[in-house]
Amino acid sequence: MLQNLHIKNLALIDEIEVDFEKGLNILTGETGAGKSIILGSIHLALGGKYSADMLRKGASYGLVELTFRIEKEGIKKALKKLDIFPEENEVVFSRKLMEGRSVSRINGETVSISKVKETASILIDIHGQHEHQSLLYKKNHLDILDAFAKEQIAEMKTEVKEKYVIYKKIKEELKQAKIDEIDRAKEIDFIQFEVNQIREANLKFGEDKDLEEQYKKIINSKRIVENLEEVAEYMGEYGGNGIGDMLNRAIRCLGEISHMDNSISVLHGQLSDVDNLLNDFNRELSEYRHTLEFSEKEFYETETRLNEINRLKAKYGQTIEEILSYCEEKEERLERLSDYDAYIEQLQQRYCVAEENLKEVTKQLSEGRKKAALLLKDAIKSGLLELNFLEVQFEISFEELKEFTVDGKDVIEFLISMNPGELVKPLCEVASGGELSRIMLAIKTVLADKDEIGTLIFDEIDVGISGRTAQKVSEKMCVIGRKHQVICITHLAQIAAMADAHFAIEKKVNDGKTKTEISKLTEEQSVQELARILGGAQITNKVIENAMEMKKLALNVK
Repeated sequence: MLQNLHIKNLALIDEIEVDFEKGLNILTGETGAGKSIILGSIHLALGGKYSADMLRKGASYGLVELTFRIEKEGIKKALKKLDIFPEENEVVFSRKLMEGRSVSRINGETVSISKVKETASILIDIHGQHEHQSLLYKKNHLDILDAFAKEQIAEMKTEVKEKYVIYKKIKEELKQAKIDEIDRAKEIDFIQFEVNQIREANLKFGEDKDLEEQYKKIINSKRIVENLEEVAEYMGEYGGNGIGDMLNRAIRCLGEISHMDNSISVLHGQLSDVDNLLNDFNRELSEYRHTLEFSEKEFYETETRLNEINRLKAKYGQTIEEILSYCEEKEERLERLSDYDAYIEQLQQRYCVAEENLKEVTKQLSEGRKKAALLLKDAIKSGLLELNFLEVQFEISFEELKEFTVDGKDVIEFLISMNPGELVKPLCEVASGGELSRIMLAIKTVLADKDEIGTLIFDEIDVGISGRTAQKVSEKMCVIGRKHQVICITHLAQIAAMADAHFAIEKKVNDGKTKTEISKLTEEQSVQELARILGGAQITNKVIENAMEMKKLALNVK
């Protein structure tokens, strides 16, 4: 159940905190007091749409927190499948709202909005003001039936989905396969060209990596050889004006005048030493050059092979593995095209088998739904009688689609007659807004008894009803509250009187600022609130007595 609601800096709310109770929790207040803000905040925490204008004026952020108390083992198991583990039997949803963005957390861990919604669907069901209008569309009726019968048909629905995926894939393959002879001949030629190009390359796994390493070594070797050849040329190995030749000339010039001056003699000796070092360098350079090997042929062959592989990569895949895999796929396609009649026949046989398998499980699913529909029909009719539909007839019709869908071939529609002697007709043709609201309440009640969802929220379920009908709705809400926590926003005193916990929402002005506040009412305050709802602007003693009488009658019903 929803144990606590904490809201900060949203719309007219500065900061409020509400502790909800088991049973029927009623929220009342004047129009415009902020009831929609309370419910909207819950929606936000559970993944609803957010816009920056929802923040309270002047606030840099907003916050909504919901604390759920988890008691049922079935719910704990369902949460475990989503990797959500209650801490001390509690699950806390929080959503921090900032300018243009928001952050959602479950038990302090940041999660995606989709994860929030999936988790919330296990814990709470919210019936909005206009949700009953969804009953006008028969596509939603199948969802209601499937939710009612989920324990009986869940495995069948899964099997239908699996078989449908297989069937759809083969059907699409068969459709693509039915091409004319000219296109087939063109495709064969093109595929044959691609396969030949790949197979003639005689690719080997990992070959490209080995070639790239080898190419780098050859490139380095080539560069070393070229540079050393240039150095040898500068040294004068190939004649001309190399360093050695120029140095010899300089030594000869100094030798002719070295006897004339001791300083020149010293310079002559130093230059002779340089010549000796240069000769040693040239000798070592020559020896090193002879140890190097560079093959133009090997370089050309390596470069040519790498270019060939890279051209294939550009056309058929980023790696040799991908190229060979592509080739195998094309060879399979070529085999099918070459023996096309056999391929089509085999594909047609697979299609027939897939269709038959899908037909069988779809039939089983439909039979399961029809059995469940009998129970659902009676349960909804019983609920409608309790909601003051005195002469109601309720039926569920079945039609079969021509084509398979992921949900089978069933199309169902809810039919109703609310007057004696009238034939049952689709809801959209006979039900008013208030009647649709009660029908939806009956359906919600039936579904609530089939699952373990702990909390149900009803936003103004009383739209379009009054008098005896309102009393019946209040009694139904009371019954639901015995097995589930119910939070209901209402304008009707009959429903509010049934409250196990009554909360008032008020708009107050303090220091020139308007704020929405919510408070739990005492028994006496609850009577005063009922009197306000009944009497409007002028609350007389008679109105208060009437409110007190309603509380006593509600207590007797409980």
